[in-house]
Amino acid sequence: MRVFECDPSEVKALKKVLEYDPYLDKALNEEQLKKLRDDKLANVIFVRQKYDLREGRAIGINESKFFLYIEAPEEFLSLAEEKLKKEFKSVKRASPEIEGKFASVIKEEEEKANQGFGAIFGG
Repeated sequence: MRVFECDPSEVKALKKVLEYDPYLDKALNEEQLKKLRDDKLANVIFVRQKYDLREGRAIGINESKFFLYIEAPEEFLSLAEEKLKKEFKSVKRASPEIEGKFASVIKEEEEKANQGFGAIFGG
């Protein structure tokens, strides 16, 4: 798990990167797909991982930043960090304190959701 912070000015572009899967892009031809397979950073496909992008104010952290939570294997996280730093000026890894706080928020929300499902399905 890692958390990154981002300036609001880059959030729109970040969302595009997070939601893009090049293998589903019908505009790419076979030659482009072949090149893509050999590019380790192009194969960092966020939409295939568990992630959450939120305003700092929504999670009680820094109100002037957005925060990206990613839960994925360590190999993916290392490449993701490299890709994010390469493509965005403001994106950087959040402090351990912020990572812990965001992780707590996510865990708490998941627990509440699971309790809600239990109530709905008679658990």
